[in-house]
This record gives sequence, C-alpha cells and structure tokens, in this order.
Amino acid sequence: MKPAHQLLLAACAVVLLLCAAAPGIADAATCDATQLTPCAGAIIGNAPPTAACCSRMKEQQPCLCTYARDPNLQRYVNSPNGKKAMAACRVPVPSC
Repeated sequence: MKPAHQLLLAACAVVLLLCAAAPGIADAATCDATQLTPCAGAIIGNAPPTAACCSRMKEQQPCLCTYARDPNLQRYVNSPNGKKAMAACRVPVPSC
C-alpha cells in the first residue's frame, strides 16, 4: 500500500473514532439520574418497568457507567432488579 493511502486510512480512522466518541461526550452533559424516577418501582421494588421507564432508561443509557461508579447510585445499577429492568427494556447492562 502506498504511504499516501496509509495516511488517508489513518486519518479516516481518527475521524471515525472522534465521531463515535462525540455523542458520549455530549450525552455526559445531560446525565441526570432523576430522569430514571419512572423506574423506581422496577429497580427498588419488583414491578415490571413501564414504557416511560424504558424510554428514560434508553435516553440515559450513555450515563449508566457514570451512575455505576457513583457510590450513591451504583447499588441501583448493579442490583438484580436494576439488571432485570435493563434487560426488560432491552438496554445492555453496562460493562464499565
């Protein structure tokens, strides 16, 4: 492969990585655990998650690792009911 092609491929890879990282950076500014209030019954209790819960959980998905690292919130994210709610809402359990 010619050096010019290698440089172009490297530049494209950097642009793709930056584009992939940008939404996470923007979403980090909108992280608000109180947005998951509709999920309280599912996470704290044993109720099935509501449509509102699933909608909010999907919106807050980029923030789940932040919440999992927060000593005040990690017990909810890592709890069996928290994981069950994520599974029911089809939100992947974060691997942070």
